[in-house]
Amino acid sequence: MEARLVAAGVELLAEAGTDALSLREIARRAGVSHGAPRRYFPTHQALLAAIAREGYRKLGRLVAETIGEAGADPREALLALGRRYVEFARDEPGMFALMFRHDLLRGNNIGLRDESTPLFGVLERLLQPTANAAALWAALHGIAQLWHWGTLQVVTGLDTPEPLLVAAVDAHLEG
Repeated sequence: MEARLVAAGVELLAEAGTDALSLREIARRAGVSHGAPRRYFPTHQALLAAIAREGYRKLGRLVAETIGEAGADPREALLALGRRYVEFARDEPGMFALMFRHDLLRGNNIGLRDESTPLFGVLERLLQPTANAAALWAALHGIAQLWHWGTLQVVTGLDTPEPLLVAAVDAHLEG
């Protein structure tokens, strides 16, 4: 039943975004009573976190695949990771938004950090010190979000985020 509720939430999120993720609608889509989710998820945040965990797992698989394909050169690995991150944000905008909505996920008690922290660890292994890794992640996240909103296209006139990814990676490798 838990998996069915999470799958229904993932589907709803993909179709309608974070604002549509009510317990009642997830239950309806899962084909259960509106009170059923409470038997498996004590709070709405716990169910949202279980849905977000699926996003972190998917992104984790994509990152592992990308790093494996990129080879040993840290610059190329970071660029490949940045491209994949922007693609994930483009392809999964609802999930991307939910994964970083700590206001919605706070107090979920399902160990969501166990899924999200290793993703940052990939950056840390490729780029030291930790502050540089965090700064690059912030830059990649900003590029992904602002590209999704269309803001960067307007202010830069670019039709691809590639030059921005290159600039961000190079700036942080030099730092």
